Amino acid sequence: MAATTGTSATATSTTLALHRPRIFDGECVALSKKAFPVKFVRRPALFSHRPSNNKYSCTSSRVIRMSVSVEKKYSTQKSQEIFTAAKELMPGGVNSPVRAFNSVGGQPIVFDSVKGSHAWDVDGNEYIDYVGTWGPSIIGHADDKVNAALIEALKKGTSFGAPCLAENVLAEMVIKAVPSIEMVRFVNSGTEACMGMLRLARAFTGRDKMVKFEGCYHGHADPFLVKAGSGVATLGLPDSPGVPKDATIGTLTAPYNDIEAVEKLFSDNKGQIAAVILEPVVGNSGFIAPRREFLEGLRELTKTDGALLVFDEVMTGFRISYGGAQEYFGITPDLTTLGKIIGGGLPVGAYGGRREIMEMVAPAGPMYQAGTLSGNPLAMTAGICTLQRLQQPGSYEYLDKITNRLVQGLLEAGSNAGHKICGGHISGMFGFFFTEWPVYNFADAKKSDTGKFARFHRGMLEQGVYFAPSQFEAGFTSLAHTEEDIDFTIAAARKVFEYI
Repeated sequence: MAATTGTSATATSTTLALHRPRIFDGECVALSKKAFPVKFVRRPALFSHRPSNNKYSCTSSRVIRMSVSVEKKYSTQKSQEIFTAAKELMPGGVNSPVRAFNSVGGQPIVFDSVKGSHAWDVDGNEYIDYVGTWGPSIIGHADDKVNAALIEALKKGTSFGAPCLAENVLAEMVIKAVPSIEMVRFVNSGTEACMGMLRLARAFTGRDKMVKFEGCYHGHADPFLVKAGSGVATLGLPDSPGVPKDATIGTLTAPYNDIEAVEKLFSDNKGQIAAVILEPVVGNSGFIAPRREFLEGLRELTKTDGALLVFDEVMTGFRISYGGAQEYFGITPDLTTLGKIIGGGLPVGAYGGRREIMEMVAPAGPMYQAGTLSGNPLAMTAGICTLQRLQQPGSYEYLDKITNRLVQGLLEAGSNAGHKICGGHISGMFGFFFTEWPVYNFADAKKSDTGKFARFHRGMLEQGVYFAPSQFEAGFTSLAHTEEDIDFTIAAARKVFEYI
C-alpha cells in the first residue's frame, strides 16, 4: 500500500484511490479500486517484529554475516586506492555520476561481489543493499536460477545480431503483463527507450512538443535534460551544458502533481503537444507518489487534445506491480517505456504501446530506430527468468510487507531522535526526506536537509547498510531481503539518528 508519513505538528489525512494488484496463478489480476487513507503523523505507529518465514530468502554457500561491528573498525582503504586510480582513467572516476558520492561526501565504496540482499566491497565490508543495481535486482542479486540460465545461454553465444527465440518469449510476457502494450521494441537502455518513444510519439501525432515534469528523469538524451532531477540534481545543475537550445525548444515543463499547470500548457499550445511523459511514481527526485487526480487529469487532457500519454516505467515497471504503475493505479497510457527489471540486471530497455502506434516503427513503418545489441539473448534470458520468479504467488505482497516495515521503522527511529523526517513506499520502492512535510514535487524534495542525509548515509555505511548515495534517488527492496535484514537496518538507523 502506498504510504507517506511525515512529522507534522497536527495529524491530517488525505485519501488516494489506488488500484491494487493481487497474484493469482502466476499472473497479476487487478482488484476493484478501493480508496484508503494516507495519514501524515508525527510518530508512526509501532509495528510487530515477527520471526522470519521468508521463503524467498537467498540460499548460498556463502555465510551471510555482517562484517561491520563494534569489534572491527570500518575501513575502506582499498576502495579509496582504486577510486583514486579510477579518477585518472574515467571522468570523475565513474561511469555514472551518482556513483561518485559527490552529494554525500567522501569517496565511494568499490564493490567486489553481490548475492541476495547483500553486497561486499573490496575491503571485505558487508552491507545490506537497498540500491539493488538501481532497481533491477528485484529478486535479489546473482539469483541462482538466473545465473544457471545465463550459463546455458552463454554456451550458445553472447550476441547474435539476428532474431532469437528468447525475444519472442520475453515480448509475450511483457505484452501479457503491461496493459498498454500490444507490441514492444527492445533496446539497450532506458535512455534509448525514451529516445525511441519520443521520436515515435512525434511521428504518430505529427507534432513536435512534449510535456515533462520537473525532477523526472528520462535518460540523458538532449530533449529530456531540462529540470531532469536524478543525477543532474545531485550535481546541483538545473540543466546540462552542451545541450543546444534547439534540442529543448519543444520541451515544456510543469511541476509534478500540478494538473492546473499542465492544463495551462495545453491551453497555450493547442494542437502542438505530441506527448506528456512522466514517471508515474517518481524515483529520480527521491520517492514521490502521484495524486490520483493528477494521473486521471493527464489521461483526460491528452485524450481530449489528441496527444499521447506516456508512462516512463523504466523504474516502476514490474516493480510496484507485475503490470507496473499503470496496473497499480488502473490508468492506461498510450505508450510505455521499460528497462531495469526486464533485463534481470543486464543492459536492456524497451518501449511499447498500441499496435496502431507501434506499427510505425521500422521495418513495419517509416519511423527509424535500430541497435546492434538490441534483443541480446543474454539480457532476454535474464529477463525471462526474473519475470517468471515474480509471477510466483505472494511476491508483491511480500515486497509490500517488508518495505512497509522498513519505512515505518526508519521514520519512527528518526522522529524519536528528534529529526524532521517524512517518507513512503509503494511495494518494493521507497524513499524518505529530512523535511517536516510530505513531498509532492521536486520543489518540495529540494527542501530536504541534504547535509543531514549525507551524514546519515555515511553513518549507515559504517553500520553495514548501503542506501543510494543521493537524497534524490529512490530505494529498493527485493524478494531476497529478510525480516532480519530489516531489523538490522532499523537498529542501525537508531544508532545513527542519535548522533547525526
